Amino acid sequence: MRKLLAPAAAFLMITSCGGTPEHRTPEQVAAYPAVATPVAAATVKVASSSIGKILVDGKGMTLYLFEKDKNGKSDCYDACAKAWPPYLTKGEPKAEQGAKADLLKTVSRTDGGTQVVYGQWPLYYYHDDKKPGDVTGQDKEAFGAEWYALNPQGEKAH
Repeated sequence: MRKLLAPAAAFLMITSCGGTPEHRTPEQVAAYPAVATPVAAATVKVASSSIGKILVDGKGMTLYLFEKDKNGKSDCYDACAKAWPPYLTKGEPKAEQGAKADLLKTVSRTDGGTQVVYGQWPLYYYHDDKKPGDVTGQDKEAFGAEWYALNPQGEKAH
């Protein structure tokens, strides 16, 4: 009996504290408000960070790629999109301050939104990034693949 209680107690401790994003239940992830709401015209620009030059939105929040995405289409929905809200726009995205306009486009999501794409990567926020310059989503594994900030060339930042 003692062997069964220890794993159960550990599970309860982790889940009651929220656990790590990739280990949260869908209910725990749902408790986080979505960071992304469509903006009239999304802005993508380049900023300096602790991991080098990266793409950020108009407010300086880090934008990420999801390695599970293929051919410019998102594979992040439901619980995934709660933890990694897509960068949505109502208009054509704009490139500023070092971002390349020829790499910017949009893609329609199956949940009805229009997501900003840079190169081949749909763009996302990470719910644990709280202020400009945060890169807490860098090199995370969650929802079946790795997540990375992007550099100005549209590749994963190192």
